[in-house]
Amino acid sequence: MLTITVEPLTQGCLVAPQGRLTLSSAPELRQDVLSRIEAGDRLIVVDLSGTTFVDSSGLGALVSCLKSARQAGGDLRLVAPTEQVSMVLRLTNLDRILKPRASVAAALDD
Repeated sequence: MLTITVEPLTQGCLVAPQGRLTLSSAPELRQDVLSRIEAGDRLIVVDLSGTTFVDSSGLGALVSCLKSARQAGGDLRLVAPTEQVSMVLRLTNLDRILKPRASVAAALDD
């Protein structure tokens, strides 16, 4: 089960998925991010501190969201991934593309 909260930031929005980011929940994350991009947010900060598990579909959703944000002239930045999520990002080398930050403040400073 995944719950997603979305909060406005001065420079964009914070999206915080809580739970497991898998095949069944990835479309919901993708849709929430796309709706924020369509609403005009150019910086999407994804707080993964409450994401306990991510599979290939979840990774695909994050990459898709990054692509959409960049096509709209913005960016997507990951924040505080859990150890399991960090391990998957490292194993797939996606940590080089998605470049997780330690905090929301660090993501906003880039």
